[in-house]
Amino acid sequence: MTRTLTNTPASSDPAKTARLVIWILLGVIVAGGVIWYAIFTATKPTPPHAATDAQLVREDSHRVTSPSTEKAQLVEFLDFECESCRAAEPLVQQLKQEYGDRITFVHRYFPLPGHRNSGTAALAVEAAAAQGKYEQMAAKLFETQPQWGEKQDSQGALFRTFAQELGLDLDAYDAAVTDEQTKDRIRKDVTDGTALGVTGTPTFFLGGEKLVLSSEADFRQKLTDAAK
Repeated sequence: MTRTLTNTPASSDPAKTARLVIWILLGVIVAGGVIWYAIFTATKPTPPHAATDAQLVREDSHRVTSPSTEKAQLVEFLDFECESCRAAEPLVQQLKQEYGDRITFVHRYFPLPGHRNSGTAALAVEAAAAQGKYEQMAAKLFETQPQWGEKQDSQGALFRTFAQELGLDLDAYDAAVTDEQTKDRIRKDVTDGTALGVTGTPTFFLGGEKLVLSSEADFRQKLTDAAK
């Protein structure tokens, strides 16, 4: 059955209600999002030529599927403190299972305004990625987002406990979190996203084109067409 956002009555079915909320949140956030540079651009301004050098996928971008024969790339700009990103994550994981053998799923960082710890979360994930635990830390932050999201004080110490739970070398983790190169890695994603027209999260690009999504069925059909 095709699900859309229009003329959908209130339902007692929790699954249907949850899906409706996901698409409403996606629409609101993507329409109204504004880019937040606070913790990254304060110490290193964006080069004036950055927009002309923008790339949708870079060599060091995080690819979370590895199809033997790639038909297309689905690039997601995300924010680990974004409620819409968390709401969409179960669907994205399902789509990875369905299409990951033909489509490369790519994650890129895009901290949003008003999210005090979105940049800190990105640093934590990138520090974990340096030890081969990108997906594990990303999943942990989405899972625990209700615990730390919308906090006004830094949640860096909590993220460090997650790193410990994942078995990371904490000395290496601490060094990576404070390393300017780690911040540069995130700045680069934000700069690319800005130049490519990203204004909120999650924002998806499929086959190089920015997606405008109205429903789960619409999303799945676009992936089906791209995977042929």
